[in-house]
Amino acid sequence: MTSIFAIVKRLLASNRLSFILTVLVVLCATSSGDVVLSNGNYTWLLAVLTPFFFVFYDFSKLTYLGASKKDYFLGCLISYGILSVGISLVNTAIHLWIDPVFSAKTVINMMDVCRWTENGVFIAGLQQIFFLLLVMVFLHVLLSMQSHWYGWLTDTVLAAIICVFTPIAPLRSILAGFFQTIMFNSNGVLHICICLLLSAALSLIGIAVLKRKTL
Repeated sequence: MTSIFAIVKRLLASNRLSFILTVLVVLCATSSGDVVLSNGNYTWLLAVLTPFFFVFYDFSKLTYLGASKKDYFLGCLISYGILSVGISLVNTAIHLWIDPVFSAKTVINMMDVCRWTENGVFIAGLQQIFFLLLVMVFLHVLLSMQSHWYGWLTDTVLAAIICVFTPIAPLRSILAGFFQTIMFNSNGVLHICICLLLSAALSLIGIAVLKRKTL
């Protein structure tokens, strides 16, 4: 357990560039017009950037230092959990205390767009945490596959689904229903359970991929 927490500490420390880029975007991003994007939305950038560093930089470095694949993966999951909580807290704080300052404008925050705030701030925060966790685990597994043929196959299948389902109305409604379930879901309990189940399933896939991964 001590080695896992040491890995978590190293993962988060090596993720400085993601933190810096996210902070710069959050502080510097501006919108014009009567309808503006909340700067809190840009905190989600950290959830997108982090898996790239964990997969393409930290895996080889930690493996050379003697970390086992199991400890590395558990460290990544714990780190994703910590980051999802942190991102959710920051975005929620911005939504509650900074967005209302722009009273003359309509400020769009993804928590409202996804209809999570219909359940109150606490449940909305939990929904955001587990959704961001799902995003990071999904990206981690997808990126881990890229050195194998099944990674390219997965990329092709995902691209084909988007290209084929989008222009065809019946298939587009299926795709929309999927995103309605995992993202634009006002049912807090159902949404959290779905995100947890998908994260668990992806984690099992991630373990299987990691067993075959080499330096």
